[in-house]
Amino acid sequence: MEEGAEYPRVRRAAPKQGASASEVEELVVKLAKEGHSTSETGILLRDQYGVPSVKQTTGKSIAQILSAQGVEPSLPEDLVNLIKKAVMLHKHLEKNKDDQPSRRSLGIIEARIQKLAKYYVKNGKLPKDWRYAPERAALLVR
Repeated sequence: MEEGAEYPRVRRAAPKQGASASEVEELVVKLAKEGHSTSETGILLRDQYGVPSVKQTTGKSIAQILSAQGVEPSLPEDLVNLIKKAVMLHKHLEKNKDDQPSRRSLGIIEARIQKLAKYYVKNGKLPKDWRYAPERAALLVR
């Protein structure tokens, strides 16, 4: 009886096919300087450069490589994505003032932004005085 795929119990680095660890680190920094986010960088490395996993190849995550090279973004990627979503909902609600489900979604998203910002301030990834303001949010994510 087949019950599905049998995955390896221990994750091992794929056999050396392409780029070395130092080449992958250089590519990560190059793509970050071009303006790609960490997730976009991982997808580009997988699809265009044949690197299945940056972490297995180099032993470090993309974010760790960027912070070691001093190229890390000013705001964490998950926070930026939530702010972008909130900005889009604000624009939608300007045109559609009676859209109550979207208004509720906006409240939930902004609460998540506040919670995530509090976490990042506590862990030192954001400055102590960082605050989310819906009026300034569009400027943060340009």
